[in-house]
Amino acid sequence: MRRRRQRAARGFTLIELMIVVALIAVAAGIVSLSLRDPASARLETEAQRLSALLESARAESRVSGAAVHWLPLDVQADADFRFVTVAGGTTRSLPMPTRWLEPAVRAEVIGAKSVQLGPEPLIGTQRIVLRLADRSLVLATDGLGPFAVTVDETRP
Repeated sequence: MRRRRQRAARGFTLIELMIVVALIAVAAGIVSLSLRDPASARLETEAQRLSALLESARAESRVSGAAVHWLPLDVQADADFRFVTVAGGTTRSLPMPTRWLEPAVRAEVIGAKSVQLGPEPLIGTQRIVLRLADRSLVLATDGLGPFAVTVDETRP
């Protein structure tokens, strides 16, 4: 009987080892999530939000038959950007969001003052650079597909 007790007390069971490995995996996952750069995460959130807003305005432009433009604005008290529609020589703002979720975000349209969103199905290649602190993202479309985050070829 003494031999059995000594033999059983020599090592760990497979269940015990699996529990330890699982705990280490959970701890490593939590640490890796906490090390993520918060500015990059906020900028990605803004890019996804802007992409959804641009596609919504693009769909509205195609339905209404009026040209819709997205205009990034300089630092102003009332808005960070605007969606405007041009129909019959009149310009009016669309009832869409006009502020960034993160106030420090800035945007620049590459090669133009605004992004044209329709009414034609093919709108042309367009790029928007979003900046937050020292981070930047490029939101682009080939004119046929939706706006999406792309690799910034201008960065070293």
